[in-house]
Amino acid sequence: MAKTTLSLCTLALLLSLSACQPAAQKNGEEASDAQTGEAAPLNTLTDAEQADGWKLLFNGQNADGWHVYLRDTVDGWAIENGELIALGQAGLEGLGNDIVTDAEYENFELSIEWKVSEAGNSGIFFNVVESPDYKAVYETGPEYQLIDDEGFPMELETWQHTGANYAMHPPAKKAYKPVGEFNHTRIIVNKGHVEHWLNGEKVVEYEMWTPEWETLVKEGKWKDYPAYGRAHKGHIALQDHGNQAWFRNIKLKVL
Repeated sequence: MAKTTLSLCTLALLLSLSACQPAAQKNGEEASDAQTGEAAPLNTLTDAEQADGWKLLFNGQNADGWHVYLRDTVDGWAIENGELIALGQAGLEGLGNDIVTDAEYENFELSIEWKVSEAGNSGIFFNVVESPDYKAVYETGPEYQLIDDEGFPMELETWQHTGANYAMHPPAKKAYKPVGEFNHTRIIVNKGHVEHWLNGEKVVEYEMWTPEWETLVKEGKWKDYPAYGRAHKGHIALQDHGNQAWFRNIKLKVL
């Protein structure tokens, strides 16, 4: 009888301990794969993604494949908990610590998760030309805007909101999550056709190099930047705009 009682107590204790364990990796150690719906560890590819041609641009351990624009370092960035972090050491003009991919891309789909600090501001760029002729990535590459829409200290234009093609096309809807939560972004670039997706919603769609595009460039913020949006391929860039920003699950598929 004593042995039976002990066994029952042991079983109850084990069940109690099991119930106290958190669900598998719920607090950011595991993320849902956007393409397949499968749960996958951070910064990894599922079998389905690998078969579909996706590759990682960030392995969660180091900054291999990235460097600061016009430099061979990754100064101003850190890697913690599988996240690539802009430390916000650059000036608020966003100069100095933007990082770019070592490789260039032309037609692709980019999938990335991100969040910004309170009142934070950052961006994702593509078709960036890396040359001493241009002091910053924004002089050549279109930008998918990332910002704290609710907490930014200045009033924002519509084309400054999260998901916008910065200074060109405002987002069609608000699909961002509260500051401090990770958002999921997809950017599709295919022969001049561009789509911005945010948390499963398509928020911007446009065609590059059309008469409408040229009019927006000539009449807007980029009129004094002759190289803006001209390249048909280039580097992908993550912006350090003087605020902290976090990135993870950075994946790309060549189209």
